[in-house]
Parts: sequence; structure tokens; C-alpha cells
Amino acid sequence: MSSCCSAKPAPQSRGPEGFPSPATLPIAIIGGGPVGLAAAAHLLERGLEPLVFEVGPSVGTAPLGWGHVHTFSPWRYNVDRACRTLLERHGWTAPDAEAFPTGRDLVEDYLAPLAALPEMAGRLRLNTRVTGVARQRAGKVRDAGRERQPFEVRFQAEGMEDRLLVQSVIVATGTWGHPNPAGASGLPAIGEHRAADRIRYGMPDVLGADRGRYAGRRVLVVGSGHSAVGTLLDLASLAEQAPGTTVLWAVRSADLTRAYGGGAADQLPERGALGQQLHHLVESGTVELLAPFSVDEVGQAADGSLQVMSLEGETAEADEMVVATGLRPDLGILGEVRLDLDPALECPRVLAPLIDPNLHSCGTVRPHGAHELQQPDTGLFLAGMASYGRAPTFLLATGYEQVRSIAAFLVGDMEAARRVELDLPQTGVCSSSRVVAALDAEAACCTPTTIQGAGCPLKPELAEDTPCCGTADQKVPLSAEPAE
Repeated sequence: MSSCCSAKPAPQSRGPEGFPSPATLPIAIIGGGPVGLAAAAHLLERGLEPLVFEVGPSVGTAPLGWGHVHTFSPWRYNVDRACRTLLERHGWTAPDAEAFPTGRDLVEDYLAPLAALPEMAGRLRLNTRVTGVARQRAGKVRDAGRERQPFEVRFQAEGMEDRLLVQSVIVATGTWGHPNPAGASGLPAIGEHRAADRIRYGMPDVLGADRGRYAGRRVLVVGSGHSAVGTLLDLASLAEQAPGTTVLWAVRSADLTRAYGGGAADQLPERGALGQQLHHLVESGTVELLAPFSVDEVGQAADGSLQVMSLEGETAEADEMVVATGLRPDLGILGEVRLDLDPALECPRVLAPLIDPNLHSCGTVRPHGAHELQQPDTGLFLAGMASYGRAPTFLLATGYEQVRSIAAFLVGDMEAARRVELDLPQTGVCSSSRVVAALDAEAACCTPTTIQGAGCPLKPELAEDTPCCGTADQKVPLSAEPAE
């Protein structure tokens, strides 16, 4: 099978009723990012047949979207063991284990070489959009014989619609393409869509490719997480270089403790320094703080500039707006299968208590796998950032552990599926001494263990952040899958 999306699957064995026997079918992996490719590698190790569907023209489409940003975590935490084994079998030279890759480095030095391997290339379907997943001949309601039916994966590629029958489905679609809107209610602010040409989401390349868009302009940043903080620091640097650049910062809460961090008391001095730097910029007037400011409406003046109105009755004027209020999953393709999701986080219900940002003030999450991620439709799993729903606490190494466990589960090795093989120091990837290598409080184990089995203190917080970014010259914890 070639890597193009038009390749046809091999003939499938037939069961007693003349329909394909699920046990002989491949396993679909939806999403060609780091976790999706790791899933494929682990399935291959277990003698199973994976098929990866990726909507983009290459693997790692999402990390290319934040290609200018360095990760907080060094390479040694960003390469999956099974993937490394495959790569080294073909003479791959690993990057410096202690270096911090950008999103583009992650693709060019790791994911692209992995995808080019003969074991992988024929199992990738690029430029292929999955449009739905269902139990063949069962739909969502039917119980009788349900588990004996294979899954039907419906997809579009090269302008055509097709289907593939599979025995299991691993959904590793990530959340990168689905940012939260600016509206404080969780809905887009009134007028937000109409002003789309003046709004960017996430963390634009302020000092690089997007410099011309923001230089000499009045820019409003909405959000209080590390993506927002990183963008604010980049804009402040731009303001020093480009006269006329004005930076405004809108946050919902008047309490900026979370954004500023612990300062000198922070257990991660580099992270504390980031907060102190932002605090200094606010105190000096370089960054104009608007707090509390809950975005309600976005209007436009005759000259096209934005008039952003808050629920508090305030109005901010800006030429451009950057919305860094987090990400959310889009599980619309799973409308015909049975899911058991937490109503708030939109993650597997069993996983929710481990990752709820309303409870955990750090990102420490007990390693977990197939048993927490499986759904009521046997053989269906959420993995990677998609499994975390709206929680901003995901770590890439955690995603690798998830798919290792799922692969073991699918071959009946329950001992391995339950076994913990996550290799991180007790303080998480934030143990690095590199300058600004600190992890977001929502992205790693950054505080002493104070709750048995949870590893972090309880502290009510809003899950407003994206999975955390530093500035373009700083670090972002690879929680993203943005990558998937």
C-alpha cells in the first residue's frame, strides 16, 4: 500500500454471515501526530496492522502550526520508545537528548523520518479526512450482536468518499484546530466571527512570520495562561523594536496570581522569572492591563479597528486581537458510537478526576492507559490530547504511555496494559536546568506531592489556558498535541 490516500485495503476475511471478521481487520488510528504515529509503532510491535488517517498533507501538521515555538521538554521526553526502535533500525541519529526542539524540529527531525520508514509509509493515508465512525450495521442504538460488528470508518480523500472496516479505532485527533473563542461564556463573542480577519488564535509568530501584522499596531491579547503570557512578552519585545506598537492584556479575573506565578518563591525559578517579567511590563505600562475584562462583544469601527466590549461595561480599542483562551476537542465524527465522557471536560469519564484543572494546580497525572481510555463501544479508545478534552494538562510522554497500554490491551496482554512504564523524574520534565525550561503549572509535575496518588495540591483554577507556551525564544511544554 502506498502512502497516498487512494490506496485500497487488502481483501478482508469473511465471517460466518459473509461479513468481514473483526479480528482479521486493521486498526484505524485517526491523527498522524506524535501520539498517532507512536500508536502505529506499538501496534506493529505487537503484530497488529495499523492504518493512520491524517487530514494534512504531511504528518505532524499541528506542530508545524506552532513551528516557531520551542518545547519546555527536551528531546529525551519527546521520542517514543517504539518509534525510536524503528528509527534506529534504519540508522536514524537521534537529536541531542537535552536540546529543546521547536514544533518544526519535532516534525523534520523525528516525525517525518519516522513516516518515511517502509514500515510506516504504506500505512499512512495523508490528505484524508475522517468524517464518521460507526458500528457496521448497528448504528448507535442497536444492542444485539453489537460487539461482533466491525467499525466502519468513513472518510474523504481526493474528492471522493470511501469507507474502511476496522477491528478497533484509536482517536488521536488532538485539539489544535479547535481553539476556544474569546467570549467569556464559552461561545464566540457577539461579532467575533465577523471580525475574523483581525483575530488570531493561539500563539502567532509575533517576532517572525507575523511581525508585519503586529508591528506598529495596537494589539489586544485575551487569556491568562502561558500562551497568552508568551505572546505578551513577544509583543513587548516587538514594541521595543517597532515604534507605535501598543500592547493590551485582557483577563477575566482581577487575581493575576496564576499568570504571574510565584515569583521568587516559585519552585521553578525560570517560570517565576517569566511571571516577574510580565509583572514588570504591566507595572511599567509597557503592557496595559484590563482586569477584570470578560469579553462579550467585538465591534468594528469605520476604519476596521476593533471595539471590544466586556461584561463589566468596559471597551478596549485595538487593531488586532490575539485570543489565547485554550483548546477544546471536536468529537463530531464519533456521533454514531457510544461514548462515556465527563460532562465538563469532554474527556473519558474515568480519567476526569485525574486531570480536572478545577482541582489540580499542577499537571501531575497518574500514568493511565487502556482501562481509563476505552469507551462503551469495545475497541474504541481516545488517546493523546483528544483524551484530555478541555483539560490543559497533557504531556506528550503521557500520550506515549497511553498508546503503549492500548496496544497491549488489544492483544490481550492485560498485565502489560496495566503496568506503568512512564519514565519521568518525580518533578516531571520541568527538572531541566535550562533557562526558561520551566513547565506550565498545568503541564507537569511541578509541586511536592500532597495528595495521595495525585501528586499535586488542590487549588481551584480556570482551565482557560492552551497547553502552555513560552515566548518564541523560550519554551512551551510539549503538551500539545497541538501535535496530533
